[in-house]
Amino acid sequence: MLFIVLKIVKEVFKTTFAKKNNSMKQDELLQLAHEFGSPLYVYDAAKIASQYNRLTNAFSKVEKFKVHYAVKALSNVSILKYLKSLGSALDTVSIQEVQLGLHAGFQPHDIIYTPNGVSMEEIESVAALGVQINIDNLSILEQFGTKHPNVPVCIRINPHVMAGGNANISVGHIDSKFGISIHQLPHILRIIENTKMHINGIHMHTGSDILDVEVFLYAAEILFETAKHFLALDFIDFGSGFKVPYKKGDIETNVEEFGRKLTKRFLAFEKEYGRPLTLAFEPGKFLVSEAGYFLAKVNVVKQTTSTVFAGIDSGFNHLIRPMLYGAQHHIENISNSKGKERYYSVVGYICETDTFGSNRRINEIHEGDILCFRNAGAYCFSMASNYNSRLKPAEVLWKDGKGHLIRARETFDDILRNQLIVEV
Repeated sequence: MLFIVLKIVKEVFKTTFAKKNNSMKQDELLQLAHEFGSPLYVYDAAKIASQYNRLTNAFSKVEKFKVHYAVKALSNVSILKYLKSLGSALDTVSIQEVQLGLHAGFQPHDIIYTPNGVSMEEIESVAALGVQINIDNLSILEQFGTKHPNVPVCIRINPHVMAGGNANISVGHIDSKFGISIHQLPHILRIIENTKMHINGIHMHTGSDILDVEVFLYAAEILFETAKHFLALDFIDFGSGFKVPYKKGDIETNVEEFGRKLTKRFLAFEKEYGRPLTLAFEPGKFLVSEAGYFLAKVNVVKQTTSTVFAGIDSGFNHLIRPMLYGAQHHIENISNSKGKERYYSVVGYICETDTFGSNRRINEIHEGDILCFRNAGAYCFSMASNYNSRLKPAEVLWKDGKGHLIRARETFDDILRNQLIVEV
């Protein structure tokens, strides 16, 4: 009797988890794996839309609210076009991302360019396209202001607030290379006074995987205080970094609570500032992470004296986050979802230590099964490489009950493309 009750509870939990995450059905994913092959990236359009609407609804009381999707999270042109149809603008970090945005149909005024460590020449090239420039260092600020005092510029501030998860994705702390230190504000103001440049925005980004709303609000207060020194602002950009759940029971940023609290403070600041402002965010992971699924076929089940390995037809060349960040992606065997759970270490085919997950409880795995990695929409395909001369996978957009191929699987010709053969 107890066993039956526990089984029912387990199934209810799994169903609840699926509903919470607006998950695609396993048979739909299996269908796509069979149709398009593996490994394969799949993106659920409905989940992207629900996340976009969730964020905009959280700030519905802000008259001028703008979402700049972070292109680096997932840069497929079809995804950009879809986000444009939802009303999104773009956050870009390179001239190539700017060009992708323009190619996808975005207007220059809907693109903000926030690079780090790039040349003055690249910044000038982007400025010539009519895109909003965001500068994060004193040297370039002074150079650009001297040469182009009439071009509107946003300034990226480092608030020196440690927020986020892994140290590699926390960018607001005192040792970060990103942004101009809040302690260098007098120097910023001196440059502006000397160059007479036009500052139309103020920006911060504290990092990714922010759990504590209060920490974010604390950083926001620093940005509000900074904004008081600039009298002609059009917008304040709060970056992003909202935490999304990566596994069952994982916590996430309470966007609704955050929206209520920041909205109240922002509206009060607007009155204090004396003119209407745009409140902007730059979400990437929040919009597309949970929408993504990575599907891979099991090549071999290898039992050693201590571990059972499930080796798949992929590696960190396709999904590097577990090896780079220690990120955890929930892994399911969608070919045998009702099989008995066993412990596996899921590994790839790259000739390096190449582990997706160690000692994971997964429904019994057989060679030929399809494994599904959840939360594979952000910083997954966009960080893929051809290491070991492996080909990059295809990408599919799931929309209106149909899979649409949005990037073809690479071929060997793609490996050779741009190589020039010299006979020596």
